[in-house]
Amino acid sequence: MKRVNKIIYILLYVLVLGGCGDFLDTRIDTNMRPGDIETNRGTLWGFGAAFYAPMNYGFTILDNNIFAAATDEAQQTAASGNVFYFNKGIISADVNPLSYLYSEYYEGIRAANFFMEYAKKGEELLALNRDTIRDEANYHRDLKRLNWMRAESQIAKAYYYSELIKMYGGVPIVEETLQDKSGGTKGDLSRTSYDDVVDYIVRLIDNNWQKLPKDWSAEDGMANLTGSFNQAAALAIKSRTLLYAASPLNNSSNVAAKWERAAKAAHDLIEFMNYTLPENRNYRDLFVRNNPVQSPEVIFVIRRPDNSTMEQNNYPISTPGGNSGVTPSHNLVSAYEFIGEPNPVNPYQNRDPRLAASIVVNGSTWNGREINQAPGGFDDMNKNNTSKTGYYLKKFLTDELNLVQGAQTQHQWIVFRYAEVLLNYAEAMNEAYGPDVSPAGFTLTALEALNQVRRSASTSLPEVTAADKNTFRNAVKHERRIELAFEDHRYWDLLRWEDAKTVLNQPVQGVKVTKTGDIYQYQVVNVADRVFQDRNYRFPFTRNEIKNSNGAMTQNAGY
Repeated sequence: MKRVNKIIYILLYVLVLGGCGDFLDTRIDTNMRPGDIETNRGTLWGFGAAFYAPMNYGFTILDNNIFAAATDEAQQTAASGNVFYFNKGIISADVNPLSYLYSEYYEGIRAANFFMEYAKKGEELLALNRDTIRDEANYHRDLKRLNWMRAESQIAKAYYYSELIKMYGGVPIVEETLQDKSGGTKGDLSRTSYDDVVDYIVRLIDNNWQKLPKDWSAEDGMANLTGSFNQAAALAIKSRTLLYAASPLNNSSNVAAKWERAAKAAHDLIEFMNYTLPENRNYRDLFVRNNPVQSPEVIFVIRRPDNSTMEQNNYPISTPGGNSGVTPSHNLVSAYEFIGEPNPVNPYQNRDPRLAASIVVNGSTWNGREINQAPGGFDDMNKNNTSKTGYYLKKFLTDELNLVQGAQTQHQWIVFRYAEVLLNYAEAMNEAYGPDVSPAGFTLTALEALNQVRRSASTSLPEVTAADKNTFRNAVKHERRIELAFEDHRYWDLLRWEDAKTVLNQPVQGVKVTKTGDIYQYQVVNVADRVFQDRNYRFPFTRNEIKNSNGAMTQNAGY
């Protein structure tokens, strides 16, 4: 269920596909003679690893940090940065800080296509210079690995296309490495409709997921490949893709069959995993160090070598080595529910425990000291580069990492986990059937799935009892906001629900902290205005992409 070190894939990817420019230039420069390639089995495995390289490590997606500051979840401390193109609604065909993902994801698709072409003679390659009888066990293990890699390449394509369409809507489908017989560039690929790309993704998954291992670590000699796509990861891609496809942005007529399809995809994964989230689990620990790799809740992660990037970027500026970075908004903090009577002196007490696990609030202890943001305090908000919101990020960060001494730790980016699948299911079931209906073939109601997530956070949270679709829909939106905070879901959720025009045009709020005696006071203030335009529901294709298509590509509306 987990990813091996991505750095290995990156090195292989650079070797295999280095020097390629526009994704439509699909020629592969291997820098090796054909004879060298065909006699080197290691090259086969190298090509089979290359299609993993472009997967996005969410900890560094924007301004070398998480994407949260592009949403109402957080505000960037720095006075300038690429995030402000999103905050001001001014991304364009000339400037889009995430346009690099378009090129990288098509490079991944191209790498997958190339592997399939190269692997057509994979069995022959594996038998070269080998006594397949005396070495029968290893030979057959390699044959199994080859077939798994063929399936992995198709699941990788499904993943990349799912990411592309959530950003751009319909995109070109590229199924071959060489787009014309002469081996030259064919730049006139047109866009495939959003729904057709969704169907293509589903076909890739349906045709290949059962060809993958259920658990890499259970396969002989494959424990080091536990980061590759497995069956659950493939089904998770399908679940998210179909949920997005059923959502208002992509389902303007609210076709019930799309919600039913999304509900079934999530249910298939729930049945396959046969897992229940434990009650009162340690939410904070799930996201730090190597814990995501070890958790049975986590379906797929992206790993990198040990580093301190998140801590350097997001520790308070008053902590040696910290830069404040992405600071949570009061918009988000105020959404965490009370689980007891509100404390008139401390507004952060008796809250959903996911608040304390995710966000550093004033008066709390962090890295061995109390956070004091009042005038004259150690974290005085009047000091340069302190938090503008009165909060700091805690989720993902390891406590008390000594940045001055160069300490590092593991940071594993969770791509899919079981709580998301339950929330996908709850949303789709509600829209298709209602909150408390379980048709034949389904083992959970929407309410039961949602409340499993809430009980895993705290059994002190009240059970959701919504009896109608509208009320339950709001409950799901709330739960996704809290459970999946800072995990790069919020922006895309607001887009697919068509809520972004409302939510992302509201000011980002924070608190101004003062202190009288031993008592802190908090005044809610507007920190920054935000702008979101109708056109921002889709990303623009770059001007070069449109130009190089020879008129075949159409730009998204408004750009």
